[in-house]
Amino acid sequence: MSTTVTPRSAPPFRADIVGSFLRPPSLLAAREKWKRNELSSEELRAAEDQAIRDVVKMQEEVGLEVATDGEFRRELWHMDFLAKFANVTVVDAGIKIRFHSEEGDIDFAPPGIRVTGKLARPAEGIFVKDFAFLKSVTTKAMPKQTIPSPSNMHFRGGRAAIDSEAYPDMEQFYDDLARVYREEIAGFAQAGCRYLQLDEVNLAYLCDPKIAAEVRSTIGEDPATLPRTYAKLINAAIASRPKEMTVCIHLCRGNAYSTWMAEGGYDPIAEVLFNEIDVDGFFLEYDTPRAGDFRPLRFLPKGKIVVLGLVTTKKGALETKDELKRRIDEAAKFAPLEQLALSPQCGFASGAAGNKLSVDEEIAKLRLIVDVAHEVWG
Repeated sequence: MSTTVTPRSAPPFRADIVGSFLRPPSLLAAREKWKRNELSSEELRAAEDQAIRDVVKMQEEVGLEVATDGEFRRELWHMDFLAKFANVTVVDAGIKIRFHSEEGDIDFAPPGIRVTGKLARPAEGIFVKDFAFLKSVTTKAMPKQTIPSPSNMHFRGGRAAIDSEAYPDMEQFYDDLARVYREEIAGFAQAGCRYLQLDEVNLAYLCDPKIAAEVRSTIGEDPATLPRTYAKLINAAIASRPKEMTVCIHLCRGNAYSTWMAEGGYDPIAEVLFNEIDVDGFFLEYDTPRAGDFRPLRFLPKGKIVVLGLVTTKKGALETKDELKRRIDEAAKFAPLEQLALSPQCGFASGAAGNKLSVDEEIAKLRLIVDVAHEVWG
């Protein structure tokens, strides 16, 4: 394994993270009290503030150069953001989605969203206040903001979930959606954000032939053309970001209670992903054969980074250094080692309930990532 590659001084870092962390029991209890009106919103936020201080301290102590707020103010990785758009309503989607695990399949009935009028950003912003707090409590690491990709406003329901009177033309919908994202990103920039991640699971879902077929039958979209539609949308959403802001996207195949939804390698989307989306880096799930092999990395252009999600967040068993180094070597056959980095395959808690591992196991995985990155890249 080469150790001559220069460590990165800018994100994405050689040892990086996706974003969410296991919620402490005290925070989960506070949120339940808040739901029962036994705790005020101000008291809940104070509990969140303390939990975020603690999780930032943990990230800095394990040696990471990046820190998130663990998504501790969210119930779900995407809904808490999307539901704050003006004229977006959370609804009972009326459908069950089958997730898979090593113990068997589980059916979830996740909430859906409906666009009932013209999209707009609330006056107070969406997550800008939350980022400002994160920035205020980081001392050694760069604060990183994660938000769902704009494609999530469309993928779950398609045309049928978008009011046809407000948006008789879907191009108008995409234009407004991208505009709201630009406004929020401008707010992040003003608050000092220099590292932003868009969680773009839908492109990875389209790599699964079964899900691609369902997309055609349930929301009436062509899975072959949808990647370019989403690439154009993402580019429009981040078009006005300041040059000093690094933007990455993260792809995974589902991550709820240690389960997954999709399977299939990146081959169907690789060229669009790497060459038509104007981001600086890609966090790619690669912890199991479900994600395919590393051959799609051959399309990676110069100047962009792939962060290899080789460390699973779905179970506590710890990978070995030799195993991770061997897989990095395999990836380096298709993309230069200096354009690679290491992270968990996803967050540890895409929903508040979290995955099936302990905080100690979570920390051990982060330490492993930091150690391996140091040994591989210097």
